[in-house]
Amino acid sequence: MGDRANDAIRIVSADLRCKVIGEGANLGMTQLGRIAAALRGVRLNTDAIDNSAGVNTSDLEVNLKIALSTPMREGLIDRAERDVLLAAMTDEVARLVLRNNYQQTQAISLAQRCGFEDLGFQQRLMQTLERRGLLDRAVEFLPDDVELAERHRRGEPLTRPELAVLLAHAKLSLNHDLLDSPIPDDAYLARELARYFPQEVTRRYPEAVGTHRLRREIIATQLANSMINRGGPMLVVRIADQTGASADRIAAAFAAVRDSYDMIAVNTAIEALDNQIAGDVQLGLLAVVQNLLHDRMVWVLRNLDLSGGLAGLVDHYRAGIARVAAALDRILTKEALAALTGRALELTQAGLPQPLARRLADLPLLAAAADAVLVADRTGRPVEDVAATYFAADAFFQIDRLSATARKIVISDYFDRLALDRALDSIGDAERRITPEMMSAGAVGEAAVHDWLKARGQEVDRVRRTVHDILSSDLTLSKLTVAASMLGDLARLG
Repeated sequence: MGDRANDAIRIVSADLRCKVIGEGANLGMTQLGRIAAALRGVRLNTDAIDNSAGVNTSDLEVNLKIALSTPMREGLIDRAERDVLLAAMTDEVARLVLRNNYQQTQAISLAQRCGFEDLGFQQRLMQTLERRGLLDRAVEFLPDDVELAERHRRGEPLTRPELAVLLAHAKLSLNHDLLDSPIPDDAYLARELARYFPQEVTRRYPEAVGTHRLRREIIATQLANSMINRGGPMLVVRIADQTGASADRIAAAFAAVRDSYDMIAVNTAIEALDNQIAGDVQLGLLAVVQNLLHDRMVWVLRNLDLSGGLAGLVDHYRAGIARVAAALDRILTKEALAALTGRALELTQAGLPQPLARRLADLPLLAAAADAVLVADRTGRPVEDVAATYFAADAFFQIDRLSATARKIVISDYFDRLALDRALDSIGDAERRITPEMMSAGAVGEAAVHDWLKARGQEVDRVRRTVHDILSSDLTLSKLTVAASMLGDLARLG
């Protein structure tokens, strides 16, 4: 890159390091020292995380020069013009590399926020990497299984420096797996190149970017960074254990969910609230998006065929989800709409702009929009009618409240966590089968539920009472399993 570009980026990267690590307070500390400090309440990461902007800058510099070598060979630009262009892109390069640095640190904060909730998956990630010869816990000063049990007994979850190590290893292993798969060759994911390079280069020389000799490597790296930054260090091992899917299928599901729900725009809008709302509130909003991401990725892997490529799938589901979102005010039950309005008001009072407050209040409800699109495809009914009936069934059985309460159960045991996820998936599957049955007589929404209840009578009422009784007591994993089983039986009898 030109001298002016290099100098400017070095200044920005140095300024970032000073801000993040407190004028060098973290430099020279050993990992054991960082862990000890973190256990005493000091907020710090690792040097590799805090200084990643410099490394990313070097990588982007090299890849920019490779990209621009093509128009130089073709006589479209000479060396002097290239250097002027590189210098002109200094600010955007700095923004791109600092954004990844920002998101990595944010991912650690979100993982730390979960506390013991993800401990089982954290242990599972370490064990998985060890079996593949990709991690030595002793070398990385990560706790072994005995120490993890003792940490849990003492009430000490993993620290930020330990989570930082896990995040780095998760990215490296995922990047390797994606490169060894066909996923970087999916035409839809070529757009990751446009997200990696400055806009001026992609605008002026799209062919040079598209035929970059490190095209696959850049796409794999971009995708791995995005997946772990947004889904957390345990994302892949968690989804793999829930679904049995390979890394490339998990990556395809990630891209499908991220883009169908326009999560890049939502996350960017939340991040724009830095220093405008409380940090805990901001992390909570990002966690809402992350939870939807996890949930719908599992849903995609269990319900959709990804073998035909991503472009058509994303377009179809994005359009259907948008139609449900636009119709929420008229298809929700009165009680659900009142709760939605109240949540949006709470977020506005917390400092969010009204449009963003409403969008975030909508998100948990829009998880069902994907189900509505799937059922609409199978039945040929309008997606808004399917969604209205789906929401009415939710209200009748209080499935929405059951699912929301279940997700608040704090479970650190790995197998208990998988059991909870399976129970929630069974409830969703039952609802997808019950909804079209409710609509079979032609009615939609609450009228469809009423007609179905008349036809099924005592059988339905018994299940409904049981689910309501379970909700009126302290919800446990065993009670959730019973509710899932009864709803499943009801769907199978349809």
